[in-house]
Amino acid sequence: MNANITVDRPTFVTHLECSMTGERYEADQLHGLSRVGRPLLVRYDLAAITAFLPKAMLEARETDLWRWRELLPVRRTSDIVSLGEIETPLIPLTRSGGPNVLVKDEGRLPTGSFKARGLVMAVAMAKALGVTKIAMPTNGNAGAALAAYATRCGIETIVFCPDDTPEINVREIALQGGRVYRVNGLIDDCGAIVAQGAAQGLWFDFSTLKEPYRIEGKKTMGLELAAQFGWKLPDTIFYPTGGGTGLIGMWKAFDELEKLGWIGAERPRMFAVQASGCAPIVRAFDEGVEHAERWEDAATVAAGIRVPKAVGDFLILRAVRESGGKAMAVGDPAILKAVDDAAKQDGLLLCPEGGATLAAYREALRLGWVDEEESAVLFNCATGLKYPMPAADAVVDRFSDIDLAAL
Repeated sequence: MNANITVDRPTFVTHLECSMTGERYEADQLHGLSRVGRPLLVRYDLAAITAFLPKAMLEARETDLWRWRELLPVRRTSDIVSLGEIETPLIPLTRSGGPNVLVKDEGRLPTGSFKARGLVMAVAMAKALGVTKIAMPTNGNAGAALAAYATRCGIETIVFCPDDTPEINVREIALQGGRVYRVNGLIDDCGAIVAQGAAQGLWFDFSTLKEPYRIEGKKTMGLELAAQFGWKLPDTIFYPTGGGTGLIGMWKAFDELEKLGWIGAERPRMFAVQASGCAPIVRAFDEGVEHAERWEDAATVAAGIRVPKAVGDFLILRAVRESGGKAMAVGDPAILKAVDDAAKQDGLLLCPEGGATLAAYREALRLGWVDEEESAVLFNCATGLKYPMPAADAVVDRFSDIDLAAL
């Protein structure tokens, strides 16, 4: 879709709904969490979409994020804030993964991560609803995406990040127009600052799942997968899980597609992948409980999944259990080895969080939880170019020093 066309477009949002109680909320009004402090979900008139949008019409469109516009909440084309959100490719990982392993490489999106999906939608809706100032806690990539999209439409942005956030993330947030502050703590400590300021009326809180629309952007990952797999779904999905917005969004997407009649009732087994040093969802899954307690002293090289407590914990756990999947934790050595193997064996540079999904797939294969004949999609959530890399072993100062015969 050409995001420069300035006309209204068909939209099918009916209302918002508390993800825990089902309480209804009016659409087209600014909302944070529900009255019981849980995420709100956007609901659509799916019967009307079925009548309006034949699958063939959808398939004839350009394959970008906005091809799904009837299943998205932005009512006016003039409110779209786009940087070119493409459909991301599925890359075979045959040597380091297996014969049926595909990586959905989200690093191809604007700002180099899948955070662009959620933030483009959330910022567009903030613009539509008259928000002028936004604050957010981030481990890096979400803040960069927020800064880019908010700056593009003139919304002021303040970002708080842990003090060990990768330097490149801090710099890109600042360069793209956000005010960024380092905090001596973890992302939930940053979130507490954002919440305090929101309570004082200083800004609107854009923390993960504390506004309704990031899920709607992230669910396009599931919509794309269905189309890319010919309106079937892969057998398994391995998803790096911190706040879990994408996993929740994909599960919502599959439900909506089934109600449209475009896919059947089959679902992938969803594997929520965390790091051993920060695995609250895994612990809750293993204990059979609905909510995850905060993980103390969280530490991992995969900063994007270093989220000690997720507000949507019960939605993540519900999707994993309903799918017959599992929550898994992998250690930093396995993560780093997976990143190294994918780069050296398949030429694909994963981010650490993407490496965690490959490490988890390997472990699931070893334990017999998956079979190598099954299709598996691993999510690489950001370009590996944003992260520190090991030094190269060989350095040649001058070409004349090279003994070619010895190489």
